Amino acid sequence: MDAHAKRGWFYGLTAYGLWGILPLYFRAVRHVSPWELVGQRIVWSAVLLSLVLAATHRWSRLATCLRHGPTRRTLIVTSVLIGFNWFLFVHAVSTAQLTQASLGYFIAPLVSTALGVIVLGEKLRRRQQAALALAAVGCLIFAQRLGEIPWLAISLASSFCVYGLLRKTVSADALTGLAIETFLLTPAVLLYLGFLAWQSTMSFAHVGRGTDLLLIAGGLITVGPLLCFNEATRRLPLRTLGFLQFLSPTIQLIVATMLLGEPFDHDRLAGFVPIWLGLAIYLTDALTHHRRSRRLLPASPVME
Repeated sequence: MDAHAKRGWFYGLTAYGLWGILPLYFRAVRHVSPWELVGQRIVWSAVLLSLVLAATHRWSRLATCLRHGPTRRTLIVTSVLIGFNWFLFVHAVSTAQLTQASLGYFIAPLVSTALGVIVLGEKLRRRQQAALALAAVGCLIFAQRLGEIPWLAISLASSFCVYGLLRKTVSADALTGLAIETFLLTPAVLLYLGFLAWQSTMSFAHVGRGTDLLLIAGGLITVGPLLCFNEATRRLPLRTLGFLQFLSPTIQLIVATMLLGEPFDHDRLAGFVPIWLGLAIYLTDALTHHRRSRRLLPASPVME
């Protein structure tokens, strides 16, 4: 493995590892309401992204994206989706439902495949059909054993996958797109935080210096993993990133059960097993298809 690939693995493992332990941060600030926590995260992310854009000279690229009508309209929608997704995840941690949140991110690749069929008219191979069927069976078992449909997992996966689908249609890179989405959400968030301050119900600047520092750190916690992810995508093939993406929900499940004390009994395990089996089939099919595609590619001409 050359140095370029090693750096890619480092950035990839860092990004997905940080996303995996992110619940520990939200657990540390669980005394802050989920709505304010998401708001503070957006505000401090906006501050950090402004500095990053200035340091990388990307303000002109951001202005170009905003001037393009279709891009601007799509990013308005994706900003709402990502804000909703962030709130759901914070809500999951604050209400001790991280196990279900990890379930959502395990089924996310399969939801993306289903969206490809429904929205883009893509055709599924037999193994992909089997993987989707097993995911559906897992959700049904989860609902039957626990007496409730896993709406939180489904909502997390759906909002994240629709967000990813829409982001593929815009020309903005990940950093510029995130900056625009964050800036679009900031005015409404500032009004909400201003209302909390007026009502004297805001935690920031009223609970303690430790809480204030944790809330400010929310910007780095949001932007840092994304920057690492961007670097990983430049150095690693997509098939490698496809495997690495399951690191986050795996760590989240370990954190939920071993550190946060959430139950993981036979009923929950019964729902997870078909989904894990479906993911194994899905990944095996993706790897096999990738290898076949490479063998069918024509040889590159030799330069004289």
